[in-house]
Amino acid sequence: MNEEQFKGKWNIAKGKLKQQYADLTDDDLTYAEGKSDELLGRIQEKTGESKEKLKKMINDL
Repeated sequence: MNEEQFKGKWNIAKGKLKQQYADLTDDDLTYAEGKSDELLGRIQEKTGESKEKLKKMINDL
């Protein structure tokens, strides 16, 4: 998934992640251009999910 595809699906994914993982904050989910790996790392720390699983979840939206 390239940056544009990731960015396009991000708003939907953000809402679903906040519903599923109450510990995530808006700051945790702030997307910065070119920083998708860093963002996934922050989400991974809070949720305990693998980056691959998180990418798949976002990609499947």
